[in-house]
Amino acid sequence: MTINQKFLDALSAAAKENPRLRQHFDLRTSPADGSQRMLNALALGTVVPVHRHLDTSETVLVLRGSVRELFFDEDGNQTDAITLRAGGENVGVQIPAGQWHTIEPLEPGTVIFEAKHGAFEPLKPEDIQSDT
Repeated sequence: MTINQKFLDALSAAAKENPRLRQHFDLRTSPADGSQRMLNALALGTVVPVHRHLDTSETVLVLRGSVRELFFDEDGNQTDAITLRAGGENVGVQIPAGQWHTIEPLEPGTVIFEAKHGAFEPLKPEDIQSDT
């Protein structure tokens, strides 16, 4: 599989049509692959809740466009933010397990690569901050 601009364009178009304003593409090659590797197209206006992954770190790389990765403490206070831009000074971030975070796209057509350890599990209510 080649990941080219035409593919990213199609994924971004699907994100704009999705009610959540984002669209992922699973990069695993079989159901037996227990990793989480995906492309995620983020349309402007998408809202990713502040959340954490207790059992895995998360790697985020910006393939196209730019995002702001925001970090929070247990009380919902923002503790840090970093802007990531494809081809820029900061293109990715490694988020430690247990770190509260969210992501905001800054440009139309933004696509990120995400990787986590282990099979996909939906977030539990206790892993989503509801007041931020």
